[in-house]
Amino acid sequence: MSFRIAHQPGSLTACPAAVHEATPLMSELDNPALYVNRELSLLEFQRRVLEEAEDESNPLLERLKFVSIVSSNLDEFFMVRVGGLKKQIASGVAELSPDGLAPAAQLAAVRDVAQDLMRETHAYMQRILIPSLADSGIHILNYAELTPAQKEYAARQFETTIFPVLTPLAFDQGRPFPHISNLSLNLGVLIRDDQGEERFARVKVPGTIPRLLPLGRVSAAGREKATTPRTYWFVWVEQVIAANLEALFPGMGIVEAHPFWITRDADMAIQELEADDLLETMEQSVRQRRLGSVVRLMVNSAMPDRIRRILMQNLRVDSSDCYVVDGPLGLRSLMALYGNVERFDLLEPPFVPFTSQFLKEETRDGDFFTAIRNRNHLIHHPYDSFSPVVDFLEIAAADPAVLAIKMTLYRVGSNSPVVRALLKARERGKQVAVLVELKARFDEESNIGWARILEQEGVHVIYGLLGLKTHSKIALVIRKEGQLIRRYLHLATGNYNSVTARLYEDVGYFTQDEEIGADATDLFNFLTGYSDKREYRKLLVAPFSLRTQFEELIRREIDHHREGRRGHLILKTNALVDKPIIRRLYRASQAGVRVDLLVRGICCLRPGIEGLSDNITVTSIVGRFLEHSRIYWFRNGGDEEVYIGSADLMPRNLNKRVEIIFPVEDEAYIRYLRDDVLETYLRDTVKARRMCADGTYVRRTAESDPVCVQEWLLASRVRRAEEDKKHPWDAF
Repeated sequence: MSFRIAHQPGSLTACPAAVHEATPLMSELDNPALYVNRELSLLEFQRRVLEEAEDESNPLLERLKFVSIVSSNLDEFFMVRVGGLKKQIASGVAELSPDGLAPAAQLAAVRDVAQDLMRETHAYMQRILIPSLADSGIHILNYAELTPAQKEYAARQFETTIFPVLTPLAFDQGRPFPHISNLSLNLGVLIRDDQGEERFARVKVPGTIPRLLPLGRVSAAGREKATTPRTYWFVWVEQVIAANLEALFPGMGIVEAHPFWITRDADMAIQELEADDLLETMEQSVRQRRLGSVVRLMVNSAMPDRIRRILMQNLRVDSSDCYVVDGPLGLRSLMALYGNVERFDLLEPPFVPFTSQFLKEETRDGDFFTAIRNRNHLIHHPYDSFSPVVDFLEIAAADPAVLAIKMTLYRVGSNSPVVRALLKARERGKQVAVLVELKARFDEESNIGWARILEQEGVHVIYGLLGLKTHSKIALVIRKEGQLIRRYLHLATGNYNSVTARLYEDVGYFTQDEEIGADATDLFNFLTGYSDKREYRKLLVAPFSLRTQFEELIRREIDHHREGRRGHLILKTNALVDKPIIRRLYRASQAGVRVDLLVRGICCLRPGIEGLSDNITVTSIVGRFLEHSRIYWFRNGGDEEVYIGSADLMPRNLNKRVEIIFPVEDEAYIRYLRDDVLETYLRDTVKARRMCADGTYVRRTAESDPVCVQEWLLASRVRRAEEDKKHPWDAF
C-alpha cells in the first residue's frame, strides 16, 4: 500500500477536524514523515498537563498543582533532553532522528515550542490562577501590593528568619563569578559604591525557606487577626529579599535587582566499564551533576540587557538559551502551597483505597501466604490500597518459615516501609538480597542512602548491572512448608513506593504460580550472579526475549485477522517511541487489525493516515492520577491474553533495561482489565484526548453521558466495598 503524508516531519501545527488524507508516494515505512519527533511529543504532553491547570472543572488548588507539575517537568526536560541534544551537537553527532531531524534542528524546534509553553504557563498563572485564588481567600501578593502593616511583618520575618541564611556573593576583579547551582532561584543585584561605580552581586534564594512567605496574622486590611482556615496571605520571598537588600550591602546604593533561574545539564553519562565501584562512581556523578553546563537561563522581561549580558557571558550561554517570561520564576515550588494550605474545599475529595475483606482477614490471621496459594490477587492502585504489598513483606519478615526475600528497588522514596520490612527480615536472620538501582534518574542520592543502610545491616545489595538499568518490579519470598519449598511473588507495573502508590495508577499481582516462580529465581540468579539465561517459561524479560515475543504477539494478531478471526490490540503504555514496534503496528493496521493505543505521554506513531494507520487510535488520559500502568491486551482469535509489567514501548526499555512483562491468566482478572479498565479508558470523554496525525491532540466530547475513567474506577471501589461485606470471596 502506498501513501504520502501531507505535512512536514515533526510538525506540531493545529490539528484539523478531519484525519489527514494520504496520496500515493512510497511504500517504505522508513519515511521520516511517518514519525512524530520524540522531543516535540514530550512537550505536547506538557501542554496537556497545562490544559488540566486551565480546566475550570478541576478544583482550584489542583489546577495550581498542575502548574507546578508543568514547571517541574520542563526543568527535567531541559536537564535531560535538551542537555542530551546539546551534547550530541557538541560531539558532532549527525545521526537523524526517526522523523528525519538532525540534533541541531531538533534543538531549534524544541526551543521555540518550549518558550511558548513557558510563556503560556506563566501568563496563565499571573492572569487567571492568582486572581482566582484571591477570590477564594488565598492571596499570593507581590511585595508592592502589601499594606504598610504587611510590609512591617515581612520585614520582621526577613530580619529573624531570612537574613541569617543569605550569602551575598560579589563579582569583581578579585572575586570570580560565583557558581550558580542547578534549579536555583537567584537575584542578580546591581549596587553602586561610594565612588559611583556599579558592581554586580548574586544573592541565592535558599531552598530552606518557604518560597511563599506566610504573612501570618496580618490581614490585607492591615488589622492584626488570626488567619482563619479559609483565608491566607502570602508574598513571594525573593521580593521580600529584594526589598531589604540594604541589610546585605550596608553603605551601598541598591540600583536594581532581578530574579533569574538556572537549569543545568543533569544527564549523567556513567562510564561503567572504567568504574571499579559503581556506588562510588554514582556518588561522584551526582556531585558532578551540580556542575553541569547551563542549558537554560530564565529571566523576567523587566531584567535590563546589561544584567542579562553579565549572566549570559559568565554562565556561557547565548541568547537562544535565555528564556524570557513574565512573573515569578521556578513555579515548581508551588507544590508546597498545594500541600500546606488547609482548604479541602479547593481540592479533590479524599478517598479511602479499597482492601478486600478476604485479604484483611488473612492478613490479620497471619495466613497471607495461604490466601496467595489459594488464588492469585490483582490490585489496582491507587483505587486499591498499597498496604497488602507492605503486609506481604512484613509478614514474610516475621514468619519463621520464610527463608529468603529477594527484591528489586527502583524508586522507594523516603521513610520507606518496604525498606523497613527488609531490614526487619535481615534482623530475624533471613537471607535478603536486594537490587537497588543506583541509576534511577533523580533518585540516585536516595537510593545510594538506602543501599548503604541495607548493606550495613547485612543485606546482600546489588547496585545494578553493567550497561543495564534494572527497572523491573518484583519481590520473591521463599518459604519452607513441610517438605516443600514454595515461592510467593509480587510483580507490578509501579515502584515500591507507598507515597506515589496513592498518586500513580498502577497494577500489582500476587501469585504462587510455579512457572513464574521458577522464572523469578532464574531472573534473580541473572541479577545477582553469573547467568546467561535468556529463555523464560512465562515471563517476557528485556533485554532478552521481550522484544521478539512482543513483536510475535503482534504478528500473531495479524495472522488471526487474515484468517477471519478479527484482530484487535489494546496497548496501554506511558510512551510509544520504538520504531520497530511502530512499524509492526502500522503493518497490523494495514492488515485490518484494530489497534487501540492508550499512550499517556510520548507517542511517535501517527494515527489516522489512510492506507497506513487508519485502523489505529491513540488516546491520552491526563487527570487526577498519573497514568503509569502498562497493560497489553491481545484478542488472540477470541482466546484473550493480557500482559502487564514494567516496560514501556521505548528502545531503552526493550534494549537497555531489565524489564518484566508477565501474563495474567485468571479469567476474572482478564475480564476486569479488559472490560472494566481498558474499555472504560477508551470510553472516557472527560480526561481523554485523541491524537491527530500531525502530533497534536483534541479533547473527546461526550455524545451522551460523560465518562471519566478515574472517577468511574473510584466509584467502582465504593460499590465493591459494599459487595465485599456480603461476599468477601467474590469482591473482585
